[in-house]
Amino acid sequence: MEERFFTYNRGFYKTFFGMMLVLTLQNLVAYSVNMADNLMLGSYSQNALSGAATVNQIFFMVQQFALAFGNALVVLASQYWGENRKEPIRVLTGIALKAGLFCGIVIVVLCTVMPKQLLGLFTNAPEIINQGLGYLNLLKWTFAFYIITNILMAALRSVEIVNISFYISVVSLIINVAINYTLIFGRFGMPEMGIMGAAIGTLVARILELVIVVIYIIKDKKIELFKQKLLQSDDSLRKDYMKAAMPIILAQILWGVSVPMQTAILGHLSDDAIAANSVATTFYQYLKVIVIAMTSASAVMMGNGVGRGNMKRIRSDARTLATIDVAVGIVLGIILFALKNPLLSMYQLSGEALRLADHLIVIMSFVMVGMSYQMPVSAGIIQGGGDTKFNMVVSMISTWAIVMPLSFAAAFWWKLPVELVVIVIQSDQFFKGIPAFIRFRSYRWVKKLTN
Repeated sequence: MEERFFTYNRGFYKTFFGMMLVLTLQNLVAYSVNMADNLMLGSYSQNALSGAATVNQIFFMVQQFALAFGNALVVLASQYWGENRKEPIRVLTGIALKAGLFCGIVIVVLCTVMPKQLLGLFTNAPEIINQGLGYLNLLKWTFAFYIITNILMAALRSVEIVNISFYISVVSLIINVAINYTLIFGRFGMPEMGIMGAAIGTLVARILELVIVVIYIIKDKKIELFKQKLLQSDDSLRKDYMKAAMPIILAQILWGVSVPMQTAILGHLSDDAIAANSVATTFYQYLKVIVIAMTSASAVMMGNGVGRGNMKRIRSDARTLATIDVAVGIVLGIILFALKNPLLSMYQLSGEALRLADHLIVIMSFVMVGMSYQMPVSAGIIQGGGDTKFNMVVSMISTWAIVMPLSFAAAFWWKLPVELVVIVIQSDQFFKGIPAFIRFRSYRWVKKLTN
């Protein structure tokens, strides 16, 4: 069969865009849960908001582990699904669950044994630490639930089941907001619990998320995940999983640690810089959920393609996805720029902060285009195609050998304007695209990981 540059199979586009739409909605709803928590705690007490924000720095790292375990599972399981083999998917899911549960238990133990020390990494204000201690004492039990739920949803995603993740996010949002509103402020005759009310809302939502996904999997006939072999041990598959997982975990952790450090750099420049960056990145993050959805959908599509083993189809599918990435990035950049003035009119900022926010949104509009190519190609197409080390190496070099040293130098040594500091901090979204393009065009990332 003659190889075509783009894929003309309608089923490919229907599956990809359907998956991308559902994952976008899921990510958008999940992001809205955090926004709702911040708004309600912010209107209740600044210390409560700060305490929760400090604990959420720990939860952010938990998210990185959950994503890594889930993404590693998708890389392998999607290839087996492409081969139409269910049993290895069940065994791999069990392996991922054991690894995730062990990680969750370790984090819970650390939060129990040394909570003050952990919170002290992010703040030295006693009143904020006191608020955070109570919040962490309850929230820590959600960490294991969150990791397990995300691994199970990754297993479903690898066999192209994504609708349930959106429904779970919607239920989580409704339950979390309802309980938070009731218990934070003491509505409907319930006690006013402040930050502890928010913790209870999150705990109930996380338990409910896990219950829903387990019930769905039990009733689902497509993969029959709990039918058998979920807890079966297989040395060969365990080695395969850990080989795929370790680079992904390391890449997620390296990136996860760099994010608060980059925020801290801007936080030491000026109050106006903090406010402007907060406003600009809020809009940026809302559009970024689309890029994250593209990345996840691309990983599944490429994994399935490699599992089927048609090299001509793999290349045409990959070129199609990469072109879609660029097109979507340009559209998102234009949208962000076009909405700049209407969005800024919603905020009461000082003249300098408003000017900075305006400039930063323009910068982030261009950053959006670069990120929309390099992230789905590196962490979606290449990683989903079986090469789990490339993204780790590129992230390690770009973030820690280039961006972080230059960012510190730009802010504290060269003392550049805020806009130039932000450009330096975000510059990796552009130059990571160069090795991604070179690696992509080589097709050496196509690696059969099944056995």
